[in-house]
Amino acid sequence: MAENGSLLSSDDQAHPAASAAAASFAGLLSKLDYLSPGDIENIRRAYRFADEAHLGQLRKNGDPYITHPIAVAAQCAEWKLDAQALMSALMHDAIEDCGVTKEELVERFGAPVADLVDGLTKLEKLEFDTREQNQAESFRKMLLAMAKDVRVILIKLADRTHNMRTMGDMPRSKWQRISSETLEIYAPIAHRLGLNFTYRELQDLAFRFLHPWRYEVLSKALNKSRNRRRDLISRVQKEVEGVFARQGMSVRIMGREKTLYSVYRKMDNKHLSFSQVTDVYGFRIVVPELTDCYTGLGVLHQLYKPLPGKFRDYVAIPKVNGYQSLHTTLIGPFGTNIEFQLRTHAMDVVAESGVAAHWLYKASEPGSDMSQRLGTQWLQSLLDIQQETHDAGEFWDHIKIDLFPDAVYVFTPKSKIMALPRGATVMDFAYAIHSDVGNHTVSARINGEQRPLRTELANGDVVEVITAESAEPNPAWLSFVKTGRARSKIRHHLKTVAQEKSHELGERMLSQALRSEGIAALPTEDGEYQSTWEKLLRFTGNKSREELLADIGMGKRIASMVGKKLAVLLSETGLKPDALLISTERYASGRDESASQGVVTLDGSEGLSVQYAPCCRPIPGDRIVGYLGRGEGLVVHAEDCPTGKRLLLRDSERFLEVEWADEPVRSFETTVVVTVTNGKGVLARVASSIAAAEADITHVDMGDEPAQTATDIRFSVSVRDRQHLADVLRSLKRTSSVIKAQRFKPVKA
Repeated sequence: MAENGSLLSSDDQAHPAASAAAASFAGLLSKLDYLSPGDIENIRRAYRFADEAHLGQLRKNGDPYITHPIAVAAQCAEWKLDAQALMSALMHDAIEDCGVTKEELVERFGAPVADLVDGLTKLEKLEFDTREQNQAESFRKMLLAMAKDVRVILIKLADRTHNMRTMGDMPRSKWQRISSETLEIYAPIAHRLGLNFTYRELQDLAFRFLHPWRYEVLSKALNKSRNRRRDLISRVQKEVEGVFARQGMSVRIMGREKTLYSVYRKMDNKHLSFSQVTDVYGFRIVVPELTDCYTGLGVLHQLYKPLPGKFRDYVAIPKVNGYQSLHTTLIGPFGTNIEFQLRTHAMDVVAESGVAAHWLYKASEPGSDMSQRLGTQWLQSLLDIQQETHDAGEFWDHIKIDLFPDAVYVFTPKSKIMALPRGATVMDFAYAIHSDVGNHTVSARINGEQRPLRTELANGDVVEVITAESAEPNPAWLSFVKTGRARSKIRHHLKTVAQEKSHELGERMLSQALRSEGIAALPTEDGEYQSTWEKLLRFTGNKSREELLADIGMGKRIASMVGKKLAVLLSETGLKPDALLISTERYASGRDESASQGVVTLDGSEGLSVQYAPCCRPIPGDRIVGYLGRGEGLVVHAEDCPTGKRLLLRDSERFLEVEWADEPVRSFETTVVVTVTNGKGVLARVASSIAAAEADITHVDMGDEPAQTATDIRFSVSVRDRQHLADVLRSLKRTSSVIKAQRFKPVKA
């Protein structure tokens, strides 16, 4: 099929660079026998276009640049990708490096090819704060394009593989960064999509350039070991072939050797020497039918004794990326541990090529599209995470969390299998089902027993999630969830709620600050005051009125300062301050002008925009002050709190007056210290006394010291107000064994 003679003139062919490009394109053409003549002609057109676009560009080793896109396309041809993917591979650098536009590609080659090339193109040179941010934004774009069309990442992986194969031509100063990126990002993506051959090659190439000396030492050790064990491997292969032949089973047996990187990682993680890594060698046995996997397992277990605890059935429960095989480790001749993998031909194709098997092996056997289905599930989750996350760095953090090589398999109450990363918790499971289930989760049962939401799941667990309409995500969940999906959903909800609550609080605070300037109400954004708001936003540097009000609620802007500026701008439009209102607001209660921002009334419904300081835990009835923390929203302290007093001395302009509403809408936590005489059943009696006063215990702390005759127990209790707390303390003091009961107060500085 070397029909490239018509592509180049005789003068061009005489040039060595042109000859090199022609030769490599001829090599690509020889791999395209699975495509139609029309497809091959389209690929030839794409080659001509790319060759012209890259004319005069050279790679670091002096070869024409076009040899790189050809090599990428050749790798895609190995995976039997379609003509559109191969055309995109040939032109994947055309937009970035050659000034070609997407519109030009649409016109010449159609929208699907142009979309693929655009997905592969890094972002234009925008002004980012750091290289990492630029990189994160590029990955975000690539992954989102990949979520819409998996061919994007297949071409990208082929591109990275060829770049790693030719890394020796790059300056050594770039080896560390590119190899680390390959190990941390591209190899895990290849593994997640089931491209195991590419995964192993990328790991070994990255290891070679990241740790050249270690790579060399291990490579020599492995060669020596291979020579020493050649007789052993040969003997095992003959014995296994013989036992299957006697059973009349037609099988294909292949030797398998651990990659250098996996040997190195095992040595590093388990602190082993090379001689202690016993499973360097293994065998893969490919059988005709699925049931033959289990028959073959029995044959092997009769030949050699299995090592207890080393059997894995990935046929019945495939890995997350679609991988299926039976794994067993047997004690071979001379006590050597040898791993065997048994799988069908379809499973073998999927095991090596993962998502690419969708093109390689067009569902000619049932179940061969398993990896495509599982890969699509993960790709869809990328889009879900994107909807909640608008910061590129945060998006990439979520994605890296999901690139787990291991998984646990758990069941819903209806026996549906769900795969989650190892270490995943009940909350990860809840969000994997649906974001609404996760957002409203209140409790869970694992194998029929009530368990905490932070419980890590184990293989085979049956998990039932209990929800309530009134429940909302808790910020504490972020400390234990493992999946990127759960983390992004929780963060998105908290940010949305915080934004809404901060906006409401900011509006109240600015309205009150404006009243202190003699203007009764906040002007509307439209109509005659539109230009006033535009001037105010230019003054504060905010993009919108909503953002400004949220910033005031979060403490990033001081309401009194914004109020003064707004009053000045309003006076320019002819709206004059009301002297009587100024007098009423600013001086009626004797407040100092500089400290006046109006009084904020609190009823407990403010949400995340208002925090009640954990140092003093104020409750309704306490005299309180409000500190507008920078980016933290309003933090409420008791008036006599030592921490609050220190902040007042240091940062007085950020304090504002707050007061309790007449009827708070919820209860508030405070701490009670109970001194008891040690004895049997004391804790139960004290807890009963608190319950009798209709208060909830949220936490109990008995300290780490050994129990004495008299012991302090610290309870966090939820009460309505000071009167309710007084009832709790009276109930405690009437309890036998209680020596003293009092509210905990922070120690003065």
